[in-house]
Amino acid sequence: MSSSAEEHVLYQIANARMLEYPYAHIYVEDVFPADFYQALLENWPQQSSLLPIDETGRVPKNAYRERFVMPFNAGEIEKLNAERRPFWQSFASWLLTQRFMTAMIDKFEPYVKSRFGDDIYQCGFEADSLIVRDVTNFNIGPHTDGPHRLLSMLFYCPPDASLSHLGTSIYVPRDPAFVCPGGPHYSHAKFHKVKTMEYRPNSLFAFIKNDRSFHGVEPIGDPDVLRDILLYDVRVFAPGKKDHAAGANAGVGFLKRLLGGNRN
Repeated sequence: MSSSAEEHVLYQIANARMLEYPYAHIYVEDVFPADFYQALLENWPQQSSLLPIDETGRVPKNAYRERFVMPFNAGEIEKLNAERRPFWQSFASWLLTQRFMTAMIDKFEPYVKSRFGDDIYQCGFEADSLIVRDVTNFNIGPHTDGPHRLLSMLFYCPPDASLSHLGTSIYVPRDPAFVCPGGPHYSHAKFHKVKTMEYRPNSLFAFIKNDRSFHGVEPIGDPDVLRDILLYDVRVFAPGKKDHAAGANAGVGFLKRLLGGNRN
């Protein structure tokens, strides 16, 4: 069953203006209803519920020690205290669904088809979400994300706009011919910063992953920073891949109809 918060988010994203340079992206303000966003801030997991990201196996040991995370899934939600748990269970009941994932793919439909062509109809999909807190000295060099990434979405969750300069930045290489299929993080010095997507309350930065989707975070020098973000990614897997979660192919038939593919 959908909720008013879900419908609000879907409306805001579906009607957001698509920006195409240097790669397709959107920036959405007031992405959640105001009362829902306030509840999100009030129920944000305590620091004790977050782990350094290098202890989760998602990155190499000792990498990004200024980033703390909690996977947004049923198992981790169950570990939250009784006061915070109901909010996140309700939130997960619509954010972590096939309907929401399919709507996000639909928003970027032309760019998805441009990247994969008709091969997209043979692929599997799954969503992954992560509650993130970055602190002082955090930074990420320009990169395009791993090849398995289809879409990246960053829901910014600060209490006010005082740290708006700490948003994720978009970059273009100084060498116009340089592209990257995904993986390495590069020095900021090799890129021009095009735009910083402001870290403002209740906003969303979302973009298509391709070999030019360079983005990163400038070094955070501000003292005592708590940079809270809800990450939501859609991942894509080639036909025959078995190393992703069960049910990753859910919705492929619907996706075929959505994007106009053949049903054979």
